[in-house]
Amino acid sequence: MFVKSLLATAVVSGCALVGMSFTSTPAAADHCPNGTLYEGYCDRNNDLVADLPLNKDDWVSPDTIIFSYTPVEDPAVYAKVWDGFIKHMAEVTGRDVVFFPVQSYAAQYEAMRSGRLHVAGVNTGGNPVAVNCAGLVPFAMMAAADGSYGYEMEIIVPADSPIQSMADLKGKTLAFTSPTSNSGFKAPSAILQSKFGLEADKDFKTTFSGKHDNSILGVANKDYEAAAIANSVLKRMYDRELVKPEQIRTIYRSATFPTTGYGYAHNLDPEVAALIQQAFFTYPWEGSELKAEFQAEDRFISIDYKFDWQVIREIDAANGVTYDCK
Repeated sequence: MFVKSLLATAVVSGCALVGMSFTSTPAAADHCPNGTLYEGYCDRNNDLVADLPLNKDDWVSPDTIIFSYTPVEDPAVYAKVWDGFIKHMAEVTGRDVVFFPVQSYAAQYEAMRSGRLHVAGVNTGGNPVAVNCAGLVPFAMMAAADGSYGYEMEIIVPADSPIQSMADLKGKTLAFTSPTSNSGFKAPSAILQSKFGLEADKDFKTTFSGKHDNSILGVANKDYEAAAIANSVLKRMYDRELVKPEQIRTIYRSATFPTTGYGYAHNLDPEVAALIQQAFFTYPWEGSELKAEFQAEDRFISIDYKFDWQVIREIDAANGVTYDCK
C-alpha cells in the first residue's frame, strides 16, 4: 500500500487505509542508492526524487502528454479551468496534451507509476507518496505576484455549532478527507495529538469524506460535526458560491504549508521534461481561467522538493508514516 501509518490503522466504520497494488513496476536499474524511494528508482544526487534512468531506452517521449490535477469535487469544472493551460502546453511542447480527470488520489499515483500519466498537480500531502511510489519529480507550484504561496489547515464546524474550541471536539466526530492528504488528515492528526492531547478514535470519532470539497459541503449542510480542510479550497468554494461564509466557522488555523506541487514522470525524455517546465513558467496568467479560479495566484514558481516539503515529511514522521509502495 502507498502509506503505512500507525495512526491510520484505526479509522471509523472499517475505513482503513486501503492498500494499492500495481501491474507494472519501474524499469530495472543498476544497483543504486534510493533512500525511501520504491525499488527500481535511483537517487544518486540525494535530492530525494527519482533520477532519470541511465539507459535511454527507458526514457519516455509521448506523442500525447497526459496531464492531471489533484482530485476535486467536480472534475468537469477543472477541465475548463485548465483548458487554456493545456493549449499553451501543447503549443510549447509541439505535442497533443490531454487533461485526465482523476477521481481519487490513489488513481493519480497509479496512473503515473504505470506510465499512463506524464504531468500532474499533486496535493501537498500526496507529494511524498507520489515522489516515493510513482516517480514524480516536483518542479513548480502556484504563487502570488510577490512570491508568497501556501495555505493553512483549518478545522471548521457549522456556524451555530456548540463546538467552540479544539477541546470541545472530545466525544465528537471529525471528518478527514483521505489518509494521504496533508491538511485533510496528516497535519490535523499530528496537531490534535501533540498540541491538544486528542487521539483519533479514542478521544474523538473519525470519518473520511474523500475530498476537501465533500468535507466543506458536509459541514455547511451539518452532515459533519467538524472537518479538517485546506482553506485554499474553502476560499474557492466561497468564491464560486457553493457554500456561504455564514454557514461555517473556523476553530483552528495552522501555520502555512506549501500548496499543490506540479511535477512530471521521472522517466520522461529530458528534452520533453524541459519543454513541459517551460510551458509552466511561460504561461500567461492575465485574463486566464486559472487566474479567475485561483485569484490570489498569478504565476508558477520553481520548488525544491527536498527543502520545500521538509515540513510535510516531518508531519509524516510524527504520524508514524512510512511509504510502502507494494
